[in-house]
Amino acid sequence: MMPNDLPPGHTVYQQSQRWLKAGVFETMAHDLRALMRLAEGRKAEPTAVIFDSRTLQSSPESGEHAGYDGAKRRKGSKTHMAVDTLGHLLTLLVTPADEQGRAQVGQLAQTVQEATGETVEVAFVDQGYTGQEAAYAAEEQGIRLEVVKLPEAKKGFMLLPRRWVVERSFGWMARFRRLARDYERLPDTLKGLQFLAFAILMAHRFVQCMAFCL
Repeated sequence: MMPNDLPPGHTVYQQSQRWLKAGVFETMAHDLRALMRLAEGRKAEPTAVIFDSRTLQSSPESGEHAGYDGAKRRKGSKTHMAVDTLGHLLTLLVTPADEQGRAQVGQLAQTVQEATGETVEVAFVDQGYTGQEAAYAAEEQGIRLEVVKLPEAKKGFMLLPRRWVVERSFGWMARFRRLARDYERLPDTLKGLQFLAFAILMAHRFVQCMAFCL
């Protein structure tokens, strides 16, 4: 289903794989994130982030690396994401869906600090990240985990402080048809396409912001 004005499908695939392996889309996302933060009157690198994960339904192509998420009752891949307080992607890990989010805290924290130059001080998480091991893994990278809990007398749907930002980011990703499910044979391809999607979103918003400012 390639548009007629593009080269043959295999040529486009080969070139996109070269860009993914070179980290081109990841670099674009990081540069655009810094520009967007500066345009908002903030520092280029954040001091606070939000960790969370979402499970993508598997497909025949992704079945080999899929796992079963008992909480979501879904077989697929899990994307563990770290975003800044504006919802912009900082780093991403892809695991089978049966991997727990708290087990990825150490690697997420390490890659967040690498991406930001070790500026992050606190990470907001949900109650699935409670426990001494997760807190210690984050502390080793100079990050304090702050669990955002539900009120005891909860009635119906409720937006949680800080936590709603990453949920909105997941919603942005769901609008990209290629990211609505896991269609990729390689987890690295799924990871790279997430950065591409964020680069597209931020480039569009940056153009709008500049047009408004002018």
